[in-house]
Order: sequence, then structure tokens, then C-alpha cells
Amino acid sequence: MNPPAKTGARARLETIVKAYDVRGIVGEALTAEVVEALGAAFVDEVGAAGDRVVVGHDMRDSSPGFAEAFARGAAARGADVVAIGLCSTDETYFASGSMHAPAAMFTASHNPAAYNGIKFSRAGAQGISLDTGLAAIRDRAAEFLDGGIPAVPEPGRITEADVLAEYAQHLRTLVDLGGIRPLKVVVDAGNGMGGLTVPAVLGEAAGLPALPLEIIPLYFELDGTFPNHEANPLDPANLVDLQRAVLEHGADLGLAFDGDADRCFVVDERGEAVEPSAVAAIVALREIARVRALGEAEPVVIHNLITSRFVPETIEAVGAVAVRTRVGHSLIKDRMNETHAVFGGEHSAHYYFRDFWGADNGMLAAMHLLAEFGSQDAPLSEMSARFTPYAMSGEINSTVADVPAAYTRIVEAFTGRVEFDELDGLTATGITAEDQPFWWFNVRPSNTEPLLRLNVEGEDLATMSAIRDEVLALIRA
Repeated sequence: MNPPAKTGARARLETIVKAYDVRGIVGEALTAEVVEALGAAFVDEVGAAGDRVVVGHDMRDSSPGFAEAFARGAAARGADVVAIGLCSTDETYFASGSMHAPAAMFTASHNPAAYNGIKFSRAGAQGISLDTGLAAIRDRAAEFLDGGIPAVPEPGRITEADVLAEYAQHLRTLVDLGGIRPLKVVVDAGNGMGGLTVPAVLGEAAGLPALPLEIIPLYFELDGTFPNHEANPLDPANLVDLQRAVLEHGADLGLAFDGDADRCFVVDERGEAVEPSAVAAIVALREIARVRALGEAEPVVIHNLITSRFVPETIEAVGAVAVRTRVGHSLIKDRMNETHAVFGGEHSAHYYFRDFWGADNGMLAAMHLLAEFGSQDAPLSEMSARFTPYAMSGEINSTVADVPAAYTRIVEAFTGRVEFDELDGLTATGITAEDQPFWWFNVRPSNTEPLLRLNVEGEDLATMSAIRDEVLALIRA
């Protein structure tokens, strides 16, 4: 059967509907008209007519208008919209989980100010990807753009709710920070939604008791133009202000949140970045111990294939089960449910919790780190070093004119020297003798750009650097 012909609307939507979310430049393919059609299509796909749908948004200038347009489309197809207003992405997961309602969050996460987008959830904060409903939403929205949104006998209502206090209270029940030693913490919200959630969860803004934390705020003013730096802590350039502030204030550590505050990055008292894999290993041990105390014999912990080798080693060393997965939040949410995993960690600082409906929550990961760090006296640099025994390159992106050709060069150069697997892109694990240092690398072509993404790990810095440079030379030849 031939695929349906692409209308102008379908082609337009294909430019903004990505593998796990919607993302695009405001005023180009992403307009209020498109968003309204997506709202209507979302209700149809998740079967929400007659039920509630949660809609939240970040601080970008276009976000309130887009949230309103989406709510109109959703209500037109019969859903009762609960508009929760300004919030972090993980607040929408909380609302989706606690209300058992589908949700849409308007944010472009860490992208620059010109962008916006939508992160969707099924009821219970479950993910949606192209393979599990997002393609159907896209195609139905295209039909609505071409032919209009059909009226239903009973359109839904739009009401407003504020869930921030309930969200903060819920996180406080999951991690007890009341008994830790006093800590001085610099927090860089990057003018993103952390400026709203940090005072509520770690401070007293939501009416909760004070914690033994002195929070030094950096860029807490909500501003979708990002006047200080992009809210993308994965780029080292965006950590510079936080690192400087930690040193200036003599702080115990620093936390940096991305624009929608669902990811949290950490720097130690020396201003040096803590690897997300180290955070994943620390939180994994805490969650394994917690459920073991409740009688769970073999807890499962998920890690994607780009986290440090030390993450599965840590999980398995305490008798838990490590499950290796591809990269991607909707995929990992599905695997969390399938395996009943207690925790999941990604190299990109996304951390997933069974007790948070299997969804990711950077704030909750930060709280676990504060609890663990605050229960002992060593500096964070010392604690971090114990969980970072190997050398990692971080993700290195290369613009490549002919991605398949570069991919072929790598395969030819390393055949016979490595064991390959293709779980996600190409992972090559070095075939080494027992007395030789281990190494591995992963190369993943981007789904949307002419890029190859490289991650390398070695048992020591010299080994990692040599493999990194060899693979990069092949990629950029």
C-alpha cells in the first residue's frame, strides 16, 4: 500500500514533530493554528474526550499563548482542560501522575529563545514517541489543519489549577533532607523554571518547613529571552557563571537546571563538573538500598548505553540488575514500566524514578544527591571521585556532509579490534588483554541533522584520548 500523499500541512508538521516531542522555531512551522490542531489531535489519540487533560507551560514569551491555543483545540474535541500555568516539565508529570490524566507541556527545554515545543504524556506520566502515538497525532493534526476541527456534541471546559505546592510536598515525602548537615548551595536556574521550583521545593516558598540549606540564587528571574546564558548546562560554557559563584561564595556545591528544569547538573566545591554518570550511580545505590529495606530482592536499575561502565558495575556489585537501553526519554519510561525498575539514569542528566510514575525529575535527583552528600563529611569532589574512576569524553558532535560514509570508515578501521553492537547507533568495545586498559565508544547519527555524536570511555585518560582522537579523525576525514 502506498503511503498517504503529503499535504502542505503534513509536510509542515513533519518539520517540527520529532522522535519524542514537538520542537520548532516560533512563527515558522510552529504557530497557534498548528498548536490548536495538535491539541485536538492529542485528545483523539489518547481518548481523552470526557476526561481531563493537563496543560502547562514554561516562561518563554510564546508559551502562554500556545498553551491557550492547545487548550482550545483540546476542549473543542471534548476534553476538560486543567491549565496549571507556569511550571517545570516534571510538574506536568506530577500532575499527569497524580490526576491520572494526559498532559502537554509547552517548552523547548534547553533550546534558544526563538524555539518552543511540546512534551506530551499519556495518563500517569507515560511517554509518547513517534512509534507510540506521536506520528498519529501529527497526521490527525494535519487533517484538522486542512479541513478544520470537527465539533463534538459536548465540548470540554477549561479550568485553572496551581499544583506547585502539592508537587513540592510530594518530593519532600520522597527524600528527607531534614537531618543533613548544613550546606551552602549555589543554584543557577538559567532564567528558566528552576527559578520557580527551587524556592518551593528546597526553600519555604510553598509553605514547607525550612531545610538546612543556604540557597544562593543565580538567574532565578523567569525570562524566556535567556539574557545571561542559554539554559543548556550540557554545554560547559553555560556552567562558567555557576562555577565562579561556587568558588566566590565558598559553597559546598552548585546545581544548574535547564530551561524547563527537568534536568539537573552538578559542580563540586572546586567548581568542577560532576559527571551525570556519577550522580546516576549515587542515586542508584540509594534507591536500591531503599527498596531492599522494603523486601525487594533483586531491584532493577536502567542505564542507557552511553553512561559510564561504572554505572552497571555499581548496580551489579550490590546484587541488583542493570538493564542497558537506548537513549531517549519516552523509550526509557516504557522500559521503566516493563522492568518495574526502581531508577533509571542517562548520560544527559535525565533521571527516572519508579516513585515518580517512572518519569524523569532533575529536582528529585538533586535531592537524593544532597541527602547522600549531606549525610557525610567529605567534600563533594572526594565523593564524586569515588564514582568517576574512568575517563569519559562527553558527547562530541561533528557536522558531517556524508554520514553513511563516515560510519563506514569507522567500521572498516575497527573491524577485528572491537566487538560491535547496534542497540543504538554503533557501539564498539575494544578487544583487550586482561592487563590492558578497557575502552569503548559509541557513534550515533542524528535523526534530524547531518551530525555524528561520539562518546568515548577508557580505563584511563591516555586510553580514552587516543581512541577519541582516532575516531574523530575518521569522522571528520
